[in-house]
Amino acid sequence: MPSAPSLEKKAGEGGAFPQSEWQEGALGLLLLAAAELTALLSHLQTALPPSLLTGHPSLRLAHCLPATLRRQLLTLLFLEAVGLRRTWDLRGYTGQALALLTDRHRAYGYRHTERFLAELASVGADVPLTEALACWTASLWEREPQQRGNVVPIFYVDGHRKPVYADALIPRGLIGRTGKVLGCRALVVLHDQEGHPLLVTTHRGDQHLTIGLPAILTHYEQAAAMAHLKRVVVDREGMSAELLAALASEGRTVVTVLRTNQYTGVESFRDVGEFVPLQADRHGNMVREVALASFGLPLRCRSLDKSWKCEWR
Repeated sequence: MPSAPSLEKKAGEGGAFPQSEWQEGALGLLLLAAAELTALLSHLQTALPPSLLTGHPSLRLAHCLPATLRRQLLTLLFLEAVGLRRTWDLRGYTGQALALLTDRHRAYGYRHTERFLAELASVGADVPLTEALACWTASLWEREPQQRGNVVPIFYVDGHRKPVYADALIPRGLIGRTGKVLGCRALVVLHDQEGHPLLVTTHRGDQHLTIGLPAILTHYEQAAAMAHLKRVVVDREGMSAELLAALASEGRTVVTVLRTNQYTGVESFRDVGEFVPLQADRHGNMVREVALASFGLPLRCRSLDKSWKCEWR
């Protein structure tokens, strides 16, 4: 039988939580309150009706209670809040914050969470969940009428490739962070002008952004019941005459960047206007100027003229 001093020592050790754990718990509670306040969970649960889940009786998902479905969704939503970057990290997770956030005595483990994700994929839940997130972000970041005024909102589209390590061969692509060509998935991300993420779609790793860009614009307009996204900014991967012509025919204005092998200097542009200051160094010396100019892109034996800002040091 342990002595009294040892009992006091254990009680003292067990009565205090590590600072990192209670900080994670406090952050998670704030995120949980925000999810409830903005109706995120109701959007996601509405996207998973019983008719979708019960279509495959052999899956556990078909017999999932609403409370269980909610806890599993909360587990996926709050992995990052407790310092977990992926479901694999659940294998070594021993904290209590995630269990508290999901209203359980103990957090779901890795295998249970992976099975839940696999069954969601098998019933085709990715499409309704993506549309539900698009509706939620549209309502979350919607501007008030007095803030909108006559200003045309600007939307940013970017592409990323995330490496995926799998036993089967999957399409490969260039990973920008490492410069390596690996098996991957291509992500297309839509942001508003304040940097808020609005929609993310996943595609084959070898898909080019010129294919994903028109698709994500149309997808977001339909899912969020929004009018035309008229002004779009994309990086130089979107520099395609066919793409620009198609978007222009839809009444969109596209801002992009020329590739360095498309021009040699000011002489590559036509109708160059007056240069105006853009950036100065700490000593007040001008280091960058811009001017309006025209640049022609060949498009099936005809020229597509666009107005660009020509930057020249």
